[in-house]
Amino acid sequence: MARMSVLTRDEAQNRAQLLDVHRYTIELDLTGGDETFDSHTLIRFSARTDADTFVELKPAELRSATLDGQPLDTGALDGGRLPLRNLTAGEHELRVDASMRYSRTGEGMHRFTDPTDGETYVYTQLFLDDVQRVFAAFDQPDLKAVFELTVTAPRHWTVLANGVTEHTGEGVWRAAPTPPISTYLVAVAAGPWHSVRTEHRGLPFGIHCRRSLAPHLDADADELLDITRACFDRYHEKFEEPYPFDSYDQAFVPEFNAGAMENPGLVTFRDEFVYRSAVTDTERQTRAMVVAHEMAHMWFGDLVTLTWWDDIWLNESFAEYMGYQTLTEATRFSDTWTDFGVTRKPWGYDADQRPSTHPVAPENVEDTASALLNFDGISYAKGASALRQLVAWLGEKDFLAGINTHFARHRFGNAGLADFIDSLATATERDVHAWADAWLRTTGVDTLTPEPRSGDNGHWHLGIGHDGSPGARPGPDPDENVPGPAGAGGTRPHRITIGVYDHDLHEAGRLTLRDRFEADVPAHEDIALATGGTRPALVVLNDGDLTYAKIRFDAESLETLRAHLSGLPEPLTRAVVWNALRDAVRDGDLPATDYLDVARAHLPHETDLALVQGVLAFASGHIADRYLAPDRRPAALTTLTHLCRDFIRRTEDGDNPGLRLIAVRQFIDVAAHPDTIAAWLADGTVPGGPELDPELRWRVLARLAVLGATDEAAIAEESRRDPSATGQEGAARCRAALPDEEAKARAWDAMFGSDDRTDLSNYLFTATAQGFWQPEQADLVRPYVSRYFKDAVAVAARRGPAIAEAAGRWAFPAHAVDAETLKLGQKCLRKADPIPALRRKLVDQLDDLARALRVQQA
Repeated sequence: MARMSVLTRDEAQNRAQLLDVHRYTIELDLTGGDETFDSHTLIRFSARTDADTFVELKPAELRSATLDGQPLDTGALDGGRLPLRNLTAGEHELRVDASMRYSRTGEGMHRFTDPTDGETYVYTQLFLDDVQRVFAAFDQPDLKAVFELTVTAPRHWTVLANGVTEHTGEGVWRAAPTPPISTYLVAVAAGPWHSVRTEHRGLPFGIHCRRSLAPHLDADADELLDITRACFDRYHEKFEEPYPFDSYDQAFVPEFNAGAMENPGLVTFRDEFVYRSAVTDTERQTRAMVVAHEMAHMWFGDLVTLTWWDDIWLNESFAEYMGYQTLTEATRFSDTWTDFGVTRKPWGYDADQRPSTHPVAPENVEDTASALLNFDGISYAKGASALRQLVAWLGEKDFLAGINTHFARHRFGNAGLADFIDSLATATERDVHAWADAWLRTTGVDTLTPEPRSGDNGHWHLGIGHDGSPGARPGPDPDENVPGPAGAGGTRPHRITIGVYDHDLHEAGRLTLRDRFEADVPAHEDIALATGGTRPALVVLNDGDLTYAKIRFDAESLETLRAHLSGLPEPLTRAVVWNALRDAVRDGDLPATDYLDVARAHLPHETDLALVQGVLAFASGHIADRYLAPDRRPAALTTLTHLCRDFIRRTEDGDNPGLRLIAVRQFIDVAAHPDTIAAWLADGTVPGGPELDPELRWRVLARLAVLGATDEAAIAEESRRDPSATGQEGAARCRAALPDEEAKARAWDAMFGSDDRTDLSNYLFTATAQGFWQPEQADLVRPYVSRYFKDAVAVAARRGPAIAEAAGRWAFPAHAVDAETLKLGQKCLRKADPIPALRRKLVDQLDDLARALRVQQA
């Protein structure tokens, strides 16, 4: 299959200098069957000079195209580009009539039929360059235009769009024209939606989901709308520019690849956020953060949009920072930065230490394929951490003043890094340009290490080691063609808080905060702490987690933590400590078994759910599954099983259902013997609760499949019990996990076979991949390790970036931590020419594999 053309930065700049795009008038007809839909587009634009250019389109069939009434050669369409030759300066009209394919991969116009009730839903996901799968467009972010959409749909459907929609009869819906927005932000969601509608500040608000999820959405409607209103109001307190669109709808859509998408006026979310089963309060907080994150995009990304994809951070880092900060300020979720520290920052740290690292604001993203790769832990978590550090250094008042200047200067337009820094500079005397160079143009993670010195005259002196070497290690093979780090973070400044702790004199095992001191690193070479001259029991650099850096502990502090970590009074401090221990394990500086020992000793006393979940996830998914040699894995699973039993016993009185749920889930996942969890499944409940809802039933059945303690008949019976889409995914996961050759062969063929008509959807592909590789089945699946590198390359080339991402993330043989797997992967990168989305995942996976090998050997 020929690869589609990608838009280069140079091409986009040339086209932006040539064209002004005024208005799109788009007519979509969704009534023509389940394979294709009709797309009619009228684009009104002007050219500044005589020139040639092109418009993008990826049709099933291009029926006709006319420019200023003159027919164009439809056969000239090549690589998704239709040439527009001999344009003259002045106004033009381009009309395109095409048949377009529905998607099964969450790209373009995705079509989904709900197995619960047979109802069908479609929705668009046009990011980053998938608008071409829906209508013809000059598809780049800085050619903004007004969009008018008309959609013809089955008569019992409702159509949602960026603006308020009106049903004009006969299944025809017309959306209000948008303000000027970028092509990738156009949105349509159509189907027999269940909707809850209200108004706030004179604007229509709505939340929507498929009908089979209606009871679950209704149960959470008040919570979702309360959070939406609270964040909306808080943003209006922060931002001088009012909400710039005519309505605010939030649609929870099936088989969505991302967490959510910030389409103006119609945010789309993955509908796993409509909870069918019990969840923890931390999971509710995560959902609320995504609501806040996407709403921030209405200003950061939609009102003011990046000029080109090198400024992804201007969208994502800001929405990430604002989402967490605004949720903390405006809702009952007042401790969100602990969750950020546990779940998001490690994502950034890990990405920033791989060969594929890049600056938060890279100076040149060459094309759209490269840009798609940068939606990662650097653009989100590192960028948000950098902004949090900027606020600590600049002060929130000046930060917000600069932001509001930025909105005023560029409303409904486009802007880049230089524009943003110039706006910040209007609000402060500080050198924000130097700050941006140090933080946004460099790569790698600094490491800060306390260096205790002497005590005198009532002070205790502390130095801080500042290792600014780039965190990315060399690629998996010196001859391997993988990108290296773009630069070092050696001069990056940090404003940090240093926490100084003593043993509590009144309560054994507790630590008490003596004081906190602010310091600028590396400006302060010697810090005199007013401690009375005595050495504290524990020094925590970056207490409060206001900067982005790995931290280490001096020897005495580390011994204090081994004995008293759970005695630290604040969860955010404990998050900083747990992250530091995690980093030390990954760097080979702390034995993996030592981390398990600390977890066994202190996690039973933990009260913060995000911390419990984060530590257990790292201990099981990284330490037990990858960082310990296979013969040491059973002992690690036993440790985790005992730890989960402690939690289950501790929560028998029912006063902490979230903690109990985390423990039950983890107990299931690490169970080495089937008896206990099989009894839970048979009884439909865990003794003392909770009852097994669909999520827990599928989780138990998947683990029983891994252990060889269930069969196809039981999976089929569970499918009849839960015929939902989530049930279909659970069944696929279980079938792929069965430990027999026929089951593995069927699962492999389902993922990598080449019959277009029976291709798995993006969600079923992921579920099958999640079930396939199991450490307990290493001997059984060994022949597939070498097959993976050939078959993944082929399926990625055939099915495109979304499946490439899934194949690289979920179908990779992560359990196979050995030199042979590393060698096979290196050969694949050198010789097989994987598409960019898969190449990036493979580079990252192989670097993680090499790191796991080093940790095992250490």
